[in-house]
Amino acid sequence: MATVLNRRESAAPGGPRFRSILLICAANTARSVMAEHLMARELRRRGQAHQVRLRSAGIAPYARDGALISLDTRMALRDIGIDLGEEATSTDLKRHPELLAEADLVIAMTAQQARELRERFDVTDRHAVHTLREFAGESGDIDDPFEQGERAFAECRREIERLTPLVIEKLFALD
Repeated sequence: MATVLNRRESAAPGGPRFRSILLICAANTARSVMAEHLMARELRRRGQAHQVRLRSAGIAPYARDGALISLDTRMALRDIGIDLGEEATSTDLKRHPELLAEADLVIAMTAQQARELRERFDVTDRHAVHTLREFAGESGDIDDPFEQGERAFAECRREIERLTPLVIEKLFALD
């Protein structure tokens, strides 16, 4: 199990304010997967990938370990050069509470998911919980593209992609 640093310890000059980030959505087959891979790519571009651990999980009652990542998600990411492979699968937070225990920042795709996380999971005072837009300095949710087709998934990916640099900048900003 990874050592978890509290927010003050992780705020070393030049380092991220949060060292372990858990991205959540309903089933972990679309939005949180996109956010995880887009953030990882941006961190690699900046030479900061080794400083932040990213994981993603689903929190809905219907989230399941091992569900295939949506084909539309894989295609939307493949369109910009991120290949998840055909066998990429989801993670169910109910079955992996250690992901929450290891995280010092949780980023949800919607305000409702942030509320559900606080109500149904062991969220402590040391966990910072925000929506993706909120952490980026905006308001609103990242809508679920489920069953809306290729165009909706591409739009969702573009929106997460637009927010990603703002999130990364905030991770490394000193307050």
